[in-house]
Amino acid sequence: MALIGAHVRGDDPVEAATTVGAEAVQVFLADPQGWKKPVPRDDADAILGSGLGLYAHAPYLVNVASTNNKIRIPSRKMIAQHAEAAAALGGKGLIVHGGHVGDGDDIAVGVDNWRKTFERDTFPVLVLVENTAGGENACARTLDRLAMLWDAIGGYDVGLCLDTCHAWAAGEDLETIVERVRAITGRIDLVHANSSRDPFGSSRDRHANFATGTIPPELIAHVVREAGCDVVVETPVERQAEDIAFLRAALAG
Repeated sequence: MALIGAHVRGDDPVEAATTVGAEAVQVFLADPQGWKKPVPRDDADAILGSGLGLYAHAPYLVNVASTNNKIRIPSRKMIAQHAEAAAALGGKGLIVHGGHVGDGDDIAVGVDNWRKTFERDTFPVLVLVENTAGGENACARTLDRLAMLWDAIGGYDVGLCLDTCHAWAAGEDLETIVERVRAITGRIDLVHANSSRDPFGSSRDRHANFATGTIPPELIAHVVREAGCDVVVETPVERQAEDIAFLRAALAG
């Protein structure tokens, strides 16, 4: 059965899940804006014994598509380290943004850098590549780019995370997004169910709660229902429990 979860602060994910009524949690295992390696957690036994599904999100700096060796090589190392740390907590997957190349760089080089990542390493949890909201040089913003990327990496053990806010920001029709993404990748392993603070096609990645965002809540629920996989709500914590309750009721109806 698919789980409804929440992105929570990493200091006590079990308590945070109880507070918002989540069946799964998504956490950062180290500073999301840094390059530090995750350290063993004192609450590892509590997490493992909680029955919660757990997803880890790689730090935002990770960009294996980059043509810059000083970014790409540490990024590959970070994926390996965070995947190992997630596996130690019984993790179901590690979410990694699709990344981008620099101005003037060939997007095909970034795509091939992704291929080399999976060619050179295997990981103890499933790596889930996430679609992104903006950036002309992004590898997973538009479905055309996602098709290029999947042509390169689809033969490896890799999954997909579909973010509703990111797809909305990229100007993609959410009514048909699940069908069109599956036609490219053959799979959707996780949905990030988020509304947006900005209008359709804005290219801006600013999450909002369902009741206050620009995406009709029923449209978010439609994506989750069609995908039929685990879902993580990454909306502001003030109304996160309300968002989870909405999805639970919508999926039960």
